[in-house]
Amino acid sequence: MRRFLPQTLPVWVLLIVIAGLLISQVATLYIVSRDRVAANDVVDLYRLNDRAFSLVQLMSGATPEQRKVTAAGLFNSAYALTVSDTPAVTSSIAGDDELAELEDIMVSRLSKFGITDARVRRDPATTDTDDTDGAVDGADIGQVERDLLALSANFAQSDKLTASLRFGDGQWLNFTEPNTPVGPILSLDSLPLYSLIAGLVVIMSIWSLRRLTAPYRMMETAVNRIGKDLKSPPISEAGSREVRAAAKAINAMQARLREYVEDREHLAAALAHDLRTPLTRMRLRLELLRKSPARAALAHDLADIEGIASSVIDFATFEVTEEKDERIDFLSLVEAVADGFEAVSFEDDETHPRGLICIARPVALRRCVTNLVQNAVTYGKRAHLTLQRSENTVTLAIRDEGPGIPQAQLDSVFGSFVRLEQSRNRQTGGLGLGLTIARNIARGVGGEIRLSNYPGGGLLTELRLPLAA
Repeated sequence: MRRFLPQTLPVWVLLIVIAGLLISQVATLYIVSRDRVAANDVVDLYRLNDRAFSLVQLMSGATPEQRKVTAAGLFNSAYALTVSDTPAVTSSIAGDDELAELEDIMVSRLSKFGITDARVRRDPATTDTDDTDGAVDGADIGQVERDLLALSANFAQSDKLTASLRFGDGQWLNFTEPNTPVGPILSLDSLPLYSLIAGLVVIMSIWSLRRLTAPYRMMETAVNRIGKDLKSPPISEAGSREVRAAAKAINAMQARLREYVEDREHLAAALAHDLRTPLTRMRLRLELLRKSPARAALAHDLADIEGIASSVIDFATFEVTEEKDERIDFLSLVEAVADGFEAVSFEDDETHPRGLICIARPVALRRCVTNLVQNAVTYGKRAHLTLQRSENTVTLAIRDEGPGIPQAQLDSVFGSFVRLEQSRNRQTGGLGLGLTIARNIARGVGGEIRLSNYPGGGLLTELRLPLAA
């Protein structure tokens, strides 16, 4: 279920805006529809009351026969009008409170014309009405006439109010008044306008969200760039107060990180400079011990000290070197590194993919591959290399013939100064910096290094790098 939900804040906000728009539109249409129905009910009652007043005023002074003649002259199918001795509304009890109140109003208003009783009833629409009065054949009628004909048809097919009024002589005046038809809130004419307004709101919401989240995307890009290149230029401190504060904090963080790394580089350079002089003196003094039995042991220890110092300096300075990125033929680089080790061989030597161009620092990338191959040869005796290309990525797989690494320690070996071989012999254990440097270099160019135990035995190291466009 979670995979179908939005994964970014702008999409969530956009969905909330659209949902709010739909809810408000539906609520507005419902309120307008309800108010129209209520207003039409009041208008219908008013029209019935007004027509009753006009008819009673017209017929109040006439004789019963004259009333029938007048009613016959005013009769039509939509506005039925009759005068009889019996009421059309037989029930004296109103159907609802509104009609009961209307009956009282009509009796009170028309009592001066001799009306003694009033009855009103609601009648449903009839479908057998055949009102062809005013029908016009032909297609040359105007828009106004067409609208009037359509409205007349709607009145003829709408619900009706039937009223019965009793004169003082006992004769009943019966007539009907059609209710005002309620048109649809949404029609084919208004739907495009609603759609246009909704579309404009969505477009403006998308534009506003992109403008609102643009600084955050810029800061995200800047942070990722800092992770790859600590010397990248600082981001612009422009925009709203919150954005400026965040940008300022990121720039301050980058500055402090650069100071920290530069201090580490200076420390390593000072260490190398300070160690060079006493190491030189020790070598000169060692030459004086030509026949001493301790000479070989001292020479071995001195070489270890120089190797340790060199490894620490490499680890401290590889991130801050001024080497520029270049287009590198990865296959040629791997072949050149493999040529330096006798225990390295290529699997499927004849099917190497071509055109594997990467963008990276040449010396750093060569150090990365060298560290991985050397690690495989040191701990696994032999290394078997395989190159594979998939879309925009190249993978260098290095399989050795060693004992592998316990599953729980596959990630921990990338830590600085982590050695699974616990002896102090640098020929078998090293300093534990090779994999750390290699992974940092790979991540610096957008790649990654993964370790796994090969099913047939040994450790499988995979270096994935992005290819140049």
